[in-house]
Amino acid sequence: MQTPESVVKDLYKHHDQDQSPFFQTRSRASVDTYFVRKLADLIWKDVVSHQDEVGAIGADPLYNAQDTDIKNRSFGKAAIQNGLATVTVSFENFGEKQKVQFLLRQEKERWKIENIKYADGSSLMGWLTAN
Repeated sequence: MQTPESVVKDLYKHHDQDQSPFFQTRSRASVDTYFVRKLADLIWKDVVSHQDEVGAIGADPLYNAQDTDIKNRSFGKAAIQNGLATVTVSFENFGEKQKVQFLLRQEKERWKIENIKYADGSSLMGWLTAN
């Protein structure tokens, strides 16, 4: 059975195998697998319109960093309420402890990521909607 944690873990797994839905134009379905429609549309538009240059996503969205040396990654238990869930991912990047929060929404029988929030107050949705 799919859980909010399993969605986030699967996204990181594919990212680690160089099969991330970010920064690729091969498969819109890959983006739709993980993200609610609004966020998926913005991600796809960004990558398709910036194939040869950096778009709105200027850093690795799973770590909020351009350069990474990730160690001790762990996934928190989802806090679920009224069809919404928050999953916190903790890790060290170049020795500095970091946390990223995934906000998920239940759509029918599936959990999908609605936003990713970062410790500096920014978010994936914010990156994609900023002018």
